[in-house]
Amino acid sequence: MTGPTNLEPKDIQAVLAQYQGDRYVDGWDALWNKGDNLPWDKGFPNPALEDTLVQRRGTIGGPIAEDAQGKSYRRKALVPGCGRGVDVLLLASFGYDAYGLEYSATAVEACKKEEAENSGWYRVRDQTVGRGQVTFVQGDFFSDAWLQQIGVPLNGFDVVYDYTFFCALSPSLRPQWALRHTQLLAPSPTGNLICLEFPRHKDPQSPGPPFPSSSEAYMEHLSHPGEDIAYDNKGVVKHDPLRAPSQSGLERVAYWQPERTHEVGQGEKGVIHDRVSIWRRRN
Repeated sequence: MTGPTNLEPKDIQAVLAQYQGDRYVDGWDALWNKGDNLPWDKGFPNPALEDTLVQRRGTIGGPIAEDAQGKSYRRKALVPGCGRGVDVLLLASFGYDAYGLEYSATAVEACKKEEAENSGWYRVRDQTVGRGQVTFVQGDFFSDAWLQQIGVPLNGFDVVYDYTFFCALSPSLRPQWALRHTQLLAPSPTGNLICLEFPRHKDPQSPGPPFPSSSEAYMEHLSHPGEDIAYDNKGVVKHDPLRAPSQSGLERVAYWQPERTHEVGQGEKGVIHDRVSIWRRRN
């Protein structure tokens, strides 16, 4: 690595264009090795996640739970494509055992640096709960090898947070993305996938990443994991209201406009375009 550089969207697109199909994730490794200042990396967690953890605790549950024997344990939270790990550190500050996954070894090192240099910024939210353990791991989201490395089984995560990950992936990987969430998420109602939907306001025909990501796209893919979803010639997902959701799919249990979000999720005069959705396994 030659040192951090400020990467513009066109720079990112040029690099990723060299990595097609299953090699797409290798493009992100190349980007981190080229320079780790991504244009949508704000250096701190999105306030919409913080508000969700506070205001929607009744939906997602708290960081501490009890097993069948009445023994308390910390619930596990995963952030795939965690970037610098800021969301992982926030989840740990709320008391979750938080795991950050990145494909790039350089990104994992950036996460560890963030933890070491800014640990005081992520204050413990509840002293009676304390801070959860933080684990950063290098691996491919679609592979099980990293799960074995950290000792977490399939369907072992109580909370998964997806932000700037769905929109960072090539749209061709979206069916696999949705299927993988069903494999990682704990059974309902314990397991909750939190999606901060972004960028909803981007022209559907615009290049990515970040790729335009409508709420309808999240709905169709998560309701039909592993299945090809049709988009029209304008890049808009074809939503069929008569199409039944897959029994193996996820069900949206909450959906709202957050009160706060990063500026990149806002339009003119601060109008918030981002949405937050929470999903659970149907079975």
